[in-house]
Amino acid sequence: MAAGGFCKLPNGTVVVAMNLPSPAADGPAVRVLVHAQNRARALTRLRNLGLRAVYLRGNAAPPSPDEITAVLHHPDGLIWRTAPDGGVVPGADLTQELWQPIRALLRRPAQQPQPQGRPAAGRV
Repeated sequence: MAAGGFCKLPNGTVVVAMNLPSPAADGPAVRVLVHAQNRARALTRLRNLGLRAVYLRGNAAPPSPDEITAVLHHPDGLIWRTAPDGGVVPGADLTQELWQPIRALLRRPAQQPQPQGRPAAGRV
């Protein structure tokens, strides 16, 4: 089960933080932060991006104050970075890697253009 948690802000919105396996088959685990109106909408935002098996059970690894600040200052309200190996330690200094927009995580390799040429002989 992925470590995760949430924090309710004074204005009623929530920030959800989750450690998830990387969408790339051989990639490291990632820490994803989502800012939304409530927990259900935060999880829906992740599911709409293709991360289908995302569930938040409990509040074992809530977002740190630095993580909350990072997601609130991002225009999309949805960011990620590589998760630490030993799991999330509240208050840990993880400044070695910057937060990135979710598009960078879900970006698919560019498709190769099909060669333009004549159709094979005998086929029209």
